[in-house]
Amino acid sequence: MILNDVVVATILPFAPDLSIDWAGYERFLGYCVRPGISAVFVNGHAGEGASLTPDERVEVIRRTRAVIGRTRPLLAGIIAYSTAEAVRQAREARDAGAEVAVLFPLPQFAGGGAADPAVVLDYVDRVIDGAGLPVSVFQYPIASGLGFSTPVLVDVARRPGVLAIKEGSGDIRAYEENWRAVKQAAPEVAILASNFDWFLAQAAIGADGILSGLASLTPDLLVELWRAAQAGDLRAMRQADDRLHPVVRAIYGARPLMDMHTRIKVALRHLGVIGCALPRPPLLAVAEATERVVTETVDRAGLRAALAV
Repeated sequence: MILNDVVVATILPFAPDLSIDWAGYERFLGYCVRPGISAVFVNGHAGEGASLTPDERVEVIRRTRAVIGRTRPLLAGIIAYSTAEAVRQAREARDAGAEVAVLFPLPQFAGGGAADPAVVLDYVDRVIDGAGLPVSVFQYPIASGLGFSTPVLVDVARRPGVLAIKEGSGDIRAYEENWRAVKQAAPEVAILASNFDWFLAQAAIGADGILSGLASLTPDLLVELWRAAQAGDLRAMRQADDRLHPVVRAIYGARPLMDMHTRIKVALRHLGVIGCALPRPPLLAVAEATERVVTETVDRAGLRAALAV
């Protein structure tokens, strides 16, 4: 299996009582899983995976597979607090129809484990061996304390069963160092650019694809940027980025950053794709002023045109 091009990290709509809005989720998948989207990633940050029950996580995978069919790979986020829990989640994801487990770093890694190859490789190996699924490793921002060092990422990339790195270092120097080092050591492992507010720079440095929650809202614009990058057309890349930039700033530019996927929900509700923009606590509804900025930006960006496709 090859992971490349644009991968959508899906949001998950809830009803006003915070139960999952399955009908709205199906409409949403019809909106964002379109030509140019190569794979679908569920139960990540965008999909509020940490707030879901085990049964809900499994049901998201099953229903997503039923909607998208077998033509696209289905990736499932593994957000755990121990290695044993990660193995259980990966097995459940496999049995529900996922083909790749996306491993989020364990919280304990913040105490120095992210720079210790023995700790990280033990985690990766146990999940691969215990679940029988290939994995993508989620590279967190370096500033979080959970981002892996470049040598650790290289060791991970050399592991059999590792398909990709979801690269969200949050630092352009770290991104380039990781890109160069991983591609030299394990060129078959995909680097999926996931630093959410500088897509142009990542694509210009080098990437095998883009994995983003923003594809839940702007699939066509990200596909346009990616195709221009594949063609090596810097002018077209800049033109696509000019269209993306206001949306990126409206979604990711305001504080607190934890509201970024709720802002995507606000935009999707404004477009009529979903009926409710509420997240599950500890996330809260965004302020009215933020809603106005998001909806006005969506209108100026002409995103309603995608609804007719």
